[in-house]
Amino acid sequence: MKFILAKKEGMTRVFTEDGRARAATVLSAGPVTVTQVKTADGKDTYSAVQVGFGTRKNKNVGKAVLGHTKGKGYEAIREFRDADAAEVGGTIDASAFSVGDTVRVSGVTKGKGFAGVVKRHGFHGGRRTHGQKHSEREPGAIGGSGGRAGGRVAKGIRMAGRMGADRVTVKNLTVLAVDAEAGKIVVSGAVPGPRGALLEVVSD
Repeated sequence: MKFILAKKEGMTRVFTEDGRARAATVLSAGPVTVTQVKTADGKDTYSAVQVGFGTRKNKNVGKAVLGHTKGKGYEAIREFRDADAAEVGGTIDASAFSVGDTVRVSGVTKGKGFAGVVKRHGFHGGRRTHGQKHSEREPGAIGGSGGRAGGRVAKGIRMAGRMGADRVTVKNLTVLAVDAEAGKIVVSGAVPGPRGALLEVVSD
């Protein structure tokens, strides 16, 4: 299993050999440094590789993390389970991936704040005529005292609330181009998050 941490740079389009245009996302990938290797037969009871990405001033990093990383301040530390064996201190860069690889990309989507049911869940809203007034974007009835909930709001009912800022994984993306020297990876389709968002790229 190949893996790396990357930052989203933006979207573009790539023309394939048969002349088709494909939507694509440019990622600034790695390099990442292996900070810890966990094994199933050790005290950790599972196998994983922990890596650090980017740089951060030591004054902005907790003492526990600095002790764990031998005094190096990383912007982010992530762990990949069942990853290939690696050595502590080793680096992984964009050259680990090749054109044609199928990957899944995980990240946090854009936060949209408090949103109503029309934007959040796609409700149609109320009618504009026949006695209705100012109800175009209202949710409507939610059950009442004699409904399925028995006089309370049922768990999971779709209502207004905070939208976005969720961890999302997009699967079955294809690596369209790799520039190992520049540390760039181009994947097909869209990935979660705004420009500059931290992403986890893992091959399937």
